[in-house]
Amino acid sequence: MGKVTGFLEYERLEEGYEPVQLRLKNWNEFVVALNAEQAKQQGARCMDCGTPFCNSGCPVNNIIPDFNDLVFRGTPADWREAIDVLHQTNNFPEFTGRVCPAPCEAACTLNVNDYAVGIKSIEHAIIDRAWAEGWVKAEPAAMTTGKRVAVVGSGPAGLAAAQQLARAGHAVTVFEKNGRIGGLLRYGIPDFKMEKSHIDRRVEQMRSEGVVFRTGVLVGEMPASSKVTNDAKEIVSAEQLKAEFDAIVLTGGAEASRDLPVPGRDLDGVHFAMEFLPQQNKVVAGDKLKGQIMATGKHVIVIGGGDTGSDCVGTSNRHGAASVTQFELMPMPPEQEDKPLVWPYWPVKLRTSSSHEEGCERTFAIATKEFMAGTGKDKGRVVGLKTVQVQWVGGKMSEVAGTGKEWKADLVLLAMGFVSPVPAVLEAFGVEKDGRGNAKAHTEAAGGYKTSVDKVFAAGDMRRGQSLVVWAIREGRQAARAVDEYLMGGSALPR
Repeated sequence: MGKVTGFLEYERLEEGYEPVQLRLKNWNEFVVALNAEQAKQQGARCMDCGTPFCNSGCPVNNIIPDFNDLVFRGTPADWREAIDVLHQTNNFPEFTGRVCPAPCEAACTLNVNDYAVGIKSIEHAIIDRAWAEGWVKAEPAAMTTGKRVAVVGSGPAGLAAAQQLARAGHAVTVFEKNGRIGGLLRYGIPDFKMEKSHIDRRVEQMRSEGVVFRTGVLVGEMPASSKVTNDAKEIVSAEQLKAEFDAIVLTGGAEASRDLPVPGRDLDGVHFAMEFLPQQNKVVAGDKLKGQIMATGKHVIVIGGGDTGSDCVGTSNRHGAASVTQFELMPMPPEQEDKPLVWPYWPVKLRTSSSHEEGCERTFAIATKEFMAGTGKDKGRVVGLKTVQVQWVGGKMSEVAGTGKEWKADLVLLAMGFVSPVPAVLEAFGVEKDGRGNAKAHTEAAGGYKTSVDKVFAAGDMRRGQSLVVWAIREGRQAARAVDEYLMGGSALPR
């Protein structure tokens, strides 16, 4: 414990943001990270608890008190050791340090009656300094095993699994149906939240470790009617992979969006969020795109109050939307959680994102009943929608009489979450599914992540459904150990 009274002396310090009027003019990250002295003070607030709930609150079980203490000490050698501690449990802290909601902070003991230690901001500071100092280097395996592993999907689960397996000495090939590596990390998260150069330099590190990346390759088949982003120019069958590789890890994202089957759903101008967001990411990356969905000058309504909806709000504001409104079916949560009731678990409370602060009207407990079609030159296009307020009693929803309303809308974005991974991939391998359409596989140490098909494993969204980047990294790491044990009879990889 670096400073016994640190939690009494120092306040929580949040990372800053560039002014709204500046950040709306570009697609760059706008978070102002903590400097070394600020990170040191946040590290001083850590109480090095006898039972560090932050460790268990973090899905990858980061050794948080240790790197907090090292940052507090603050010498270059301490910072160098801090990134080693962080990398023991997390392959990609630059991803989680930017886009993780930080369940570790919700579990922080200081959060019981004060503000949590700024763990995420410390993690962000450590990894950014590590890259700047040249401390992040390739770690190729000392010897090879002669075993070949295919990883299908290049999101955080796939990248974590691939890196761990390559470091164990296996020959790893990652298959990605789109033109660039990263999966939903690249195509689902706007650049203003995470610039894609962070993915690119990790990919280069992994190439130096022996990982082979094949982009534009679809494993299985994709229905022609699918709205899932797919740039594949080559198709590889499940049978081909099973013949060529000793093990296969399915790590695709949960890309099957939840739909809203109400009258007018087929009108032009009503789109899934995952039609809208990947297009802008491609444009930022320099891809040529015809018919991009634009919010410029339009009245935009985003249906869905989660992170994907927030990303639609921020993207629409950068397009120059005339107005942005976000609907949430659930009632507005409390502004402050009941800490004695929920700590150390993730609390339900009102969360206002940086995108909301850029301009957005938020409406809660509202249900969309119909999309309204225009006439004349707007025939076939959405021009508005009809809603009704709802109330929740005993977990059941009912409409509130007399609350019907019409809203003007030129663009409607459906951001209501995801129901499952693309079914075609699992069906191509003949993998048994659970009740939610995910690959059926448990996570226990013995036989974990194995599917019903021999030598086929599943991890991340493909196994657990829609989830966080940090959960994907955890599952990718654990699946890598399971594959290594399957191939070699044992494993030195961490679980």
